[in-house]
Amino acid sequence: MKTPMRVLVVDDEELARVRIKELLADIPDVEVAGEAENGLRAVDLVGELGPDVVILDIQMPGMDGFEVVEALAHVPLVIFATAFDEYAIKAFEVNSVDYLLKPISRERLGEAIERARSLLDDTPQLDDQMARLAGLIRSRDVRRLPVMKGKKIVLVDLDDIVWIGVEGELVFVHTASERYMMNATMAELESRLDPRVFFRSHRSSIVNLNHVKEIVPWFSGKYKIVVDDEQKSELVLSRARVKGLREILPW
Repeated sequence: MKTPMRVLVVDDEELARVRIKELLADIPDVEVAGEAENGLRAVDLVGELGPDVVILDIQMPGMDGFEVVEALAHVPLVIFATAFDEYAIKAFEVNSVDYLLKPISRERLGEAIERARSLLDDTPQLDDQMARLAGLIRSRDVRRLPVMKGKKIVLVDLDDIVWIGVEGELVFVHTASERYMMNATMAELESRLDPRVFFRSHRSSIVNLNHVKEIVPWFSGKYKIVVDDEQKSELVLSRARVKGLREILPW
């Protein structure tokens, strides 16, 4: 007997979740591991349940399907579902297993599940698929970052981010008055954020140039960048990065 494929169903509409669960019930060796009514709950359940596949609505209030994937530490196989076909190209750009247009038919869902099953049975292909999905979704243009506040995921607007820094092995995002943990490396963030706004001032810090108040000479060719958060934080501008900043902010 095959091990059942465990599927998490995510949609903000209850009727849509009911319809998908009914269709899944008719597919052999598939088990509904759980369901979520919004993106934040979906992130929690992926961590708790470890599903093989997520059938994920794209357009949801608060946190859309792409932001859900971006917030996940470990990304399962994803089948996107939506009533808006304008999202189709974007969905395939992030390399989902499949893309289902609502109302979802029995045949199309069956095809998507079989495609997911073939990936689960092929470990090298599965690893490659999941790595590409995680990489591509993190490389897309972003307007908000998913960060951790305790056990909750919070979406922070890029304009509100004052600076980002490393403490020990962890990365933290700082706003004017809050600090959040971030599930990404500094290199990943540097590659994703607009370099005209977010500048890597040091190996351990990225600063939002719109929040810079002062650039103060320090020693050995280094400077300190003073930002406008409540603490008036001072970030090191390494000597190797002075020229790069002067090209953006001449002084």
